[in-house]
Amino acid sequence: MAAPLDMEPSVLSLELLPTDPLLLILSFLDYRDLMSCCCLSRRLNQLSSHDPLWKRHCKKYWLISEEEKSQRNQSWKAIFISTYSDLGRYIRYYATLKKAWDDLEKYLGQRCPRMISSLKESVREEDLDAVEAQIGCKLPDDYRCSFRIHNGQKLVVPGLMGSMALSNHYRSEDLLDIDTAAGGFQQRLGLKQCLPLTFCIHTGLSQYMALESVEGRNKYEIFYQCPDQMARNPSAIDMFITGTSYLEWFTSYVNKVVTGGYPIIRDQIFRIRIEMSKDALPEKACQLDSRYWRITNAKGDVEEVQGPGVVGEFPIISPGRVYEYTSCTTFSTTSGYMEGYYTFHCLYYKEKFFNVTIPRFHMVCPTFKVSTARMETNHNEYAVDEDEDSTDTDEYEDRRRVLDIPAPSGRCPRHT
Repeated sequence: MAAPLDMEPSVLSLELLPTDPLLLILSFLDYRDLMSCCCLSRRLNQLSSHDPLWKRHCKKYWLISEEEKSQRNQSWKAIFISTYSDLGRYIRYYATLKKAWDDLEKYLGQRCPRMISSLKESVREEDLDAVEAQIGCKLPDDYRCSFRIHNGQKLVVPGLMGSMALSNHYRSEDLLDIDTAAGGFQQRLGLKQCLPLTFCIHTGLSQYMALESVEGRNKYEIFYQCPDQMARNPSAIDMFITGTSYLEWFTSYVNKVVTGGYPIIRDQIFRIRIEMSKDALPEKACQLDSRYWRITNAKGDVEEVQGPGVVGEFPIISPGRVYEYTSCTTFSTTSGYMEGYYTFHCLYYKEKFFNVTIPRFHMVCPTFKVSTARMETNHNEYAVDEDEDSTDTDEYEDRRRVLDIPAPSGRCPRHT
């Protein structure tokens, strides 16, 4: 009997699979492999363009919602491709940074809505390329990606990146826009090839990112440089985030804020305005010598603060002259009140001293609640006023020049 002929084994072709299991297999592919399948055959091209396959990638990498898709009136695949053509170099970072920005905006919208208005719109790729050419260093992709979402913020008080009072230290840091950051790029000893990320209006200090591995720093490391304050009290900077990358630094900060770990203080910040009536006699001109505050918390505990000047300065007040400065205080409880006085001496009568009383005013300090405290004096030629509004720096600097107000001294006294 003749032996049976050997049968050729049948080859299982992927394309011969029914549509449903094949679509299931394609649903496990990453966007790169899914795009490659479009080039293998006509059937795989057709199936790889199945719109629901791209919905997962749009949500995973670009955080595109159903509502946004309906507004754009495009297929999921078209949205993915158009977004990738614009932001593809940032695909490793975009979703993480976009979620951090969204979480922060949602949190601020509930508790500090006016700060959202200080955020700037995104920048273009060519703007970031121009900055790289200007400073002669490459910007890390995670930093660039964040600025494609928001170009930092206006210079305002309080700042986005930390506005907090510690035991004896106060900072309010703004997240710098790309042009301001580039203008502060450092090449001096101790800060070579370092780009400022933040700026504190009160102290003039910044947090920096090292763009090269120089002077003992790792490339893209973020650090806080304040040797004077570190020497006097290292605990003053314990709450400030550092990081090995911009992504780590920014997302760590946002997480701390939205989980209640770091307060963004609204109600403990004061714009103090001291003004003499323009109708006052010239011989009423005087100079501020000292201030005294009596601070009482909700438990009845009293703290007295007395010292020379305000924020390290001794402003001269004359008819029509205005002096403004930013002040803050801390409470161990969520409410309390303050009262006190300023001591002045007359310029025309050197031996004549007088006090301008600041009547008691109450403060309720849950995080983000805006204070409406107002202080008035018992001397009709002098007034001290607290302005709760954030101050745009352009307007603030113009006003400073007009009023001849001195620039911040860089000190961070506990109470001013």
